[in-house]
Amino acid sequence: MNQLLPLLGLILIISTAPLGSAQNIDYPDSFNEPMALFDEAMGDFHFPISSSSELAQAYFDQGFQLMYAFAKQDAARSFQAAHLADPECAICYWGEAWTWGSYLNGAMTLADAPRAWFALQEALARIESASQKESDMIRTLQTRYIENFDPEARREQDQAYANAMETLAKSYPNDLNIATLYADALFLLEERRGYRSLEDPNVAQLHNVLLGVLEKDIRHPGACHLLVHATESTKTPELAAPCAHFLGDTIPGASHINHMPSHTWNEMGLWHDAVRSNIKAWHSDQRAASGQAFAIYPTHNLTMLYYAAAMGGESATSIQAAKDLAKLNRNTAMLSLALVRFGRFDEILAITEAPNGVINTGMYDFAQGYAALKFEDITKAQETVDSLWELTKTTTARFRFHDGKDILGTMAGILEGEIAWAGGDMEAALEAFQIAAEYYDNLNYDEPEPLPFSPRHWQGAAYLEIAEYEKAAATYRRDLEDHPHNFWALFGIQRSLEKLGQYDSIFDEDFIQASEHADIWLSSTKF
Repeated sequence: MNQLLPLLGLILIISTAPLGSAQNIDYPDSFNEPMALFDEAMGDFHFPISSSSELAQAYFDQGFQLMYAFAKQDAARSFQAAHLADPECAICYWGEAWTWGSYLNGAMTLADAPRAWFALQEALARIESASQKESDMIRTLQTRYIENFDPEARREQDQAYANAMETLAKSYPNDLNIATLYADALFLLEERRGYRSLEDPNVAQLHNVLLGVLEKDIRHPGACHLLVHATESTKTPELAAPCAHFLGDTIPGASHINHMPSHTWNEMGLWHDAVRSNIKAWHSDQRAASGQAFAIYPTHNLTMLYYAAAMGGESATSIQAAKDLAKLNRNTAMLSLALVRFGRFDEILAITEAPNGVINTGMYDFAQGYAALKFEDITKAQETVDSLWELTKTTTARFRFHDGKDILGTMAGILEGEIAWAGGDMEAALEAFQIAAEYYDNLNYDEPEPLPFSPRHWQGAAYLEIAEYEKAAATYRRDLEDHPHNFWALFGIQRSLEKLGQYDSIFDEDFIQASEHADIWLSSTKF
């Protein structure tokens, strides 16, 4: 039967008029195309519904998984296909209504609001045919939406929905998906970005709900996905590690799920594990072109890949990921930074297409100035530094979650220090690297950080250059606090301790492990 489902679904959708067209509900253009079933891309997930239609059940299960994977529109299309297969399926309309609400990566929009409201009304109109659990789920979702949507007043509905979900979760204590939806509702009350503390009772409650699910099913894709996000900015990202080992395979063809363990691995300093997760995600992104998977945030997958590989000393992987990213989004900034990280200065100068945006352009200019210095064009390097410092003073630009001046100041300090070093003024070099580190420390939490290197890799190298081995070791230790097990700082601290006549087996063993996947040989932590 499974082999027939995609064909049956295609026939059904083609033969059924688009729901929104008759109701004056505007849908994205993709909703004009039939939604296929992707059996091989989906996991073992199953949420039994009150429908005799095997097709409706299959689409419902697919929609649920895609929402867990943050593939919002494909989830909505799947749920819509489910209620097209069974027009009396109330919970299928619930599924579509759910997708149009806020989720962790985005608030409900003015365009989404009428879609959510309409689907919910359709679910309520069919509630008599629903099971008791389905009826309770529909009534609970009713607290989330109002007919006249006001984006400024979302908090009131979000809080009401979280309260209702708490009641629902208590009514069905053994339903892991309802518990996960409760956790999701709690998460929507928190700021999405920034550092979290388990001492915050709200954060602790969120963790407890998710851990309760995972104690019963360590492979639950929704709960593990949320736990990774809930732990990554705490002091204990390893809390998500047990489920992260399985998460990437739970929905095999959903690239965002493939990628998600890397958030945990990055924070734990398991750089090669992060590389593998994002390679798997990038494979799904590419398979999506032939209808075998779902491409979900492909640029994010590549950015995380290039960053993790850079921290792990995997130059070929990092640079290739940055090249793929440049092709995908026409942005050469990340590629320029990757080439700086690995000392590929002739390749930097060969990049002639500058990216758009103040900060992206600043990254490109920094790389060009750095490469110019390495080819002894000190004039161009100094002009670049002067320009970056001026931008640091004047720009109001932001880059993702960061004040742009902190990124620009970090790069300006590194390049200024390099110029001073080249001129033999190590005091000025160290002063510049310290300024770079201060700007760097102002950066906010991010996934990943905006730069694939730390200014302390330059600062530590400078201390080694002038035989200040204690200060060098302290600098690298600080970097390892921020980026555990990173290839560069481990090399630096090992060399510092050797110069001091000391030996630490922990750092030595750590460096051996970090070197297993590195494809470069180091003489310094900077090029």
